[in-house]
Amino acid sequence: QVQLVESGGGLVQAGGSLSLSCAISGFNLDYAAVAWLRQAPGKGREDLLCISMRDTTTYYLDSVKDRFTISRDNDQKTVRLQMNMLSLEDTAAYYCATDFGPNCLGIGSSHVWGQGTQVTVAS
Repeated sequence: QVQLVESGGGLVQAGGSLSLSCAISGFNLDYAAVAWLRQAPGKGREDLLCISMRDTTTYYLDSVKDRFTISRDNDQKTVRLQMNMLSLEDTAAYYCATDFGPNCLGIGSSHVWGQGTQVTVAS
């Protein structure tokens, strides 16, 4: 059974950092690209960034380019999102997603998501 389970969300002060994890099971992470996206009430979905099978990062949202980094540990079957310099606008539910393909080609209807983890940034 394919599962993506996000964790690490919580409350953080503006300007602070948070690290999210996406635990993978049910498929071979070695050959899959994994992306992160977020949803906030009233804002719609924002696709953030993606890491390919070959460890190449593709950013989908310019506002996170200098603040968020993505990494993968295939042995631990985990993809991490390191978020720095958080602002109130980063408050959202964060999700990891994959379509099991090796490349970052955007997040589409074939992607499977986890259940999400909430990040709340306070002033």
